[in-house]
Amino acid sequence: MAYDSILNWIVFKDPMNNPFYNVYNLPFDIGYKLWEVIGGTIAWLINLIFPGNGASLWLVSPEVTAALGLVLMVIVIFAVAFVINLTMIWEERKILGRMMDRRATRIGPLGYLQNLADGLKTFLKEHITPAKADKKGYMWALSLVIGTSVLIACMIPLSDRWFIADYGAGLLIIFGLFAIAPFMILVAGWAQNNKYALLGGMRAAAQMISYEVPMLIVFASVALMAGSFNINDIVNAQLGMWFIVPQVIGFIVFMTAAVAEAERIPFDLPEAEAELVEGWQTEYSGMKWGLIMLGDYFRGYVACALGVIMFLGGWMIPFTSWNPVPEIVFLLKVFGLFFVFAWIRAAHCRVRTDQILHVGWKILLPLAVFNLAIVLLLKLGGIA
Repeated sequence: MAYDSILNWIVFKDPMNNPFYNVYNLPFDIGYKLWEVIGGTIAWLINLIFPGNGASLWLVSPEVTAALGLVLMVIVIFAVAFVINLTMIWEERKILGRMMDRRATRIGPLGYLQNLADGLKTFLKEHITPAKADKKGYMWALSLVIGTSVLIACMIPLSDRWFIADYGAGLLIIFGLFAIAPFMILVAGWAQNNKYALLGGMRAAAQMISYEVPMLIVFASVALMAGSFNINDIVNAQLGMWFIVPQVIGFIVFMTAAVAEAERIPFDLPEAEAELVEGWQTEYSGMKWGLIMLGDYFRGYVACALGVIMFLGGWMIPFTSWNPVPEIVFLLKVFGLFFVFAWIRAAHCRVRTDQILHVGWKILLPLAVFNLAIVLLLKLGGIA
């Protein structure tokens, strides 16, 4: 079949008509149309050089368009998550700058491009691997910590139309991936053959495990009240009342545990640069260290996003069903919650290891169980 015009190759078909697409997904829609433009242009050029070839038709076939549309969908979701992460770093720097009475970041409009400049700086630094380090543990542990952090951030839906997949056990899967980090951080600390890194890794594992237990109980309380682990179901269950109202204790427990899980002040004992150089990150240099910092902010974003999803109505506007841009509503709530994280960082000093474990096991754990008991009573009483 011969085509004379590029417009014969670039045809915007309805993605809902292909067998791989059964529910509206905005990122897939964007990726699908991007490939129709890119693939159609490539197919037109090939057909222009080799008229009547089969490769051109294959590039614009429904199967190839759907498959490469999925690839571009993942790239779009990652790009958006990356921009959100940069925005949160910029937000924290501006907040800390104002609270500490200094000018904060300056490169670019309102200092927004400072993060990119710092990323370029770390990228240009020399990569050094300790001679006596366990090479496999040194690299694989770091890769898994960063990889799972990015994966969870991309799995967070921004609305009922912006997601990777609408999986039934979404909350459980996210928590499972979230829980990988403590073990990988311990391995990373051990593999560096450095006593400061080992102490930092042991502190990180002890701290994260002690705070994951009350966090898991809070997850169970939210899932019990919503009747599902599905994130869409949890958000829709808050149509009449946000879960923060009956579960204000659970919200406080979750946010405290989330600060500890993200290794943020006042729970940044695994780093503790005053006594452990840089903790479990001591022997990571250059871009490896930069990616660790980026991964920490990805985990901070996930913590705030989960707080919004489980307790603050997700992407819904209270008292109205009108919501033309739910993604913006969701992100405004996330940035608002992250403001509290930055505020805590500016206002509090680091606490001791024994104090951290005391709070996790003797305060947050009983409060999480008490919150679960409240939810059970509400469910049994038919109130929730």
